[in-house]
Amino acid sequence: MAMLEVKDIHAYYGHIHALKGISLEVDKGEIVTLIGANGAGKTTTLKTISGLMHPRQGEIWLEGERIDHLPPHVIAGKGIGQSPEGRKIFGALTVRENLEMGAYARRDKEGIARDLDFVFTLFPRLKERAGQLGGTLSGGEQQMLAMGRALMAHPRVLMLDEPSMGLAPVLVEAIFETIQKLNQEGTTILLIEQNAAKALQVAQRGYVIQTGQIVLHDSAANLRQNEMVRKAYLGES
Repeated sequence: MAMLEVKDIHAYYGHIHALKGISLEVDKGEIVTLIGANGAGKTTTLKTISGLMHPRQGEIWLEGERIDHLPPHVIAGKGIGQSPEGRKIFGALTVRENLEMGAYARRDKEGIARDLDFVFTLFPRLKERAGQLGGTLSGGEQQMLAMGRALMAHPRVLMLDEPSMGLAPVLVEAIFETIQKLNQEGTTILLIEQNAAKALQVAQRGYVIQTGQIVLHDSAANLRQNEMVRKAYLGES
């Protein structure tokens, strides 16, 4: 049984048919990446999984439980964590308060404390800035905070939407090292990333989405060698 299974999802913005039969699976312990151009439907796919949009057709299952009819806060409570595109941290709250917001649905104080320690170990810079307002952090620090906040929900599936966007190359490397470390710790990850080369380096499998449809699915190693992927997404001629 897949940890996360999306079956033939159709989603709309008004009359615009944004997702046209999306199907994908993420198995426990995997990193699966979804790559595609801007506007292809990557973020819409994540919004639909997290309940911010509801599909008109299709099903979404989390470890054998259907979740596509549930509201976002219930889906989050069941184990779907998301670090959104653009980070969307709470600028007027401190780093610690942002992280605590990630655990809003939890009642296990000891578990929350353990996960806070884990996030501070994973991102030592956040521990150094625990009392600093989120809005005063650098872009890289805000990305760390967005990922840490998602981890505070103790998710069964962590969805990362463009984690390297706008970051300097050295920070991009650090973010992807962290993604690999999280996966080695047992976190299941669905990764959306414009930097397809980096995404396919860390993922086990990948899907390619074009205009709301999955057009290719294979192992990451095979996708790196695929002629269409190399030309369209890896910048090779």
